[in-house]
Amino acid sequence: MPSLQTSAGRVAYSDTGAGPLLVLLHATLHDRHDFDPVLPALATRHRVIAVDWPGHGDSDADAGGRPVTAPLLADVLEEVVLAQDLRGLRLIGNSVGGFAAARLAIRHPDRVTGLVLVDSGGFAGHDPVSRTLFRAIGTPAIAKRLMPRFVPGYMKPRTASDREIVARTVARARTGAGAALAASMWRSFATAEHDLHGQADRLTAPTMIVWGRRDTAAPLRAGRATHRYLPNATMEVLDTGHVVFSSDPRSFLRVVEPFLAALPDGPASEHP
Repeated sequence: MPSLQTSAGRVAYSDTGAGPLLVLLHATLHDRHDFDPVLPALATRHRVIAVDWPGHGDSDADAGGRPVTAPLLADVLEEVVLAQDLRGLRLIGNSVGGFAAARLAIRHPDRVTGLVLVDSGGFAGHDPVSRTLFRAIGTPAIAKRLMPRFVPGYMKPRTASDREIVARTVARARTGAGAALAASMWRSFATAEHDLHGQADRLTAPTMIVWGRRDTAAPLRAGRATHRYLPNATMEVLDTGHVVFSSDPRSFLRVVEPFLAALPDGPASEHP
């Protein structure tokens, strides 16, 4: 398994295909295997890098001793992109992965060719309901009890891949380390550093928003709010839960592949 050393420890990734560089970024407590149902199709026209975030999957569990938060993940993505001098990037980010991808595009527009934000964080703002949820899951003891029930609720599993995602994520959530990670991440969602809506006008890369109509972690109203802040983006709503590309890979590819095909070609990267 290839990996890169970062300030948040060793970050593992898979590297498949050839062509413009496409980076896949997963959700909290999940891992790069969420993208397995769509990775082979995407790799027919792209070099696809699917990342395990720090503290997740096959990456270092201790994240270099740093608390795992949404801003940390965005920092690590930016760190790697600058260190490797990556340009012409296409990114598909789910949940916190969408936040990290969007923040990169806002801060470094010269390096990002296009974005697909899937049930993404960062733009919906905070209301009393979301703040209550952040506070609840932001306590490790509550996260350990709540997440095993919350994950199937937001996934709305209907495929074998969905059920595998639920099993992996619930198993992590039931561990002390997994509950602590989930709590740290969810607390960070309520911070100013996770709020990008005031910078939305600086996101100039072509953007597609894809949302699961049945998602309860990032409800459709959050998707509509994201679209209001990004009016030049296109938006597609599919009848799924939080991980659209696992629940309905055929429909996801149907809407995303033409968007990716219309983007200008960036340089084919020799770097991870």
